[in-house]
Amino acid sequence: MIEPLADMPRGTLGFRTTGRVSGDDYREVLLPALRSAVESGDVRMVFEIGPGFEEFELGALAQDARAGLTLGLAHPRAWRRTALVTEVEWVSKAFHMFAWMVPGEARVFGLDGLDEAKAWVAG
Repeated sequence: MIEPLADMPRGTLGFRTTGRVSGDDYREVLLPALRSAVESGDVRMVFEIGPGFEEFELGALAQDARAGLTLGLAHPRAWRRTALVTEVEWVSKAFHMFAWMVPGEARVFGLDGLDEAKAWVAG
């Protein structure tokens, strides 16, 4: 499941994942907000993989790859800052490994750094 994060600074997006993340979660929750932010030319996003996260289903991984191509690489100037908040080791390692492909600035924060991540993306 993907749900919006509460109390995000003005002009930023925030999402939290729990349980299993499906392709429908991407299509219905994440992608509409990202498209709108890309169109405005200023994407500042926090993505938290919270406690209780189980897995990204294959459909979610496919949607993520598609979004990376159509919203990320196709609109690199729109992306300002992306913060990943997680303590899931394999996700953090994968993010670091592919950070060179992430447009704009990108940082990883631990779960205790959510407030810091929110402030950083807003900065």
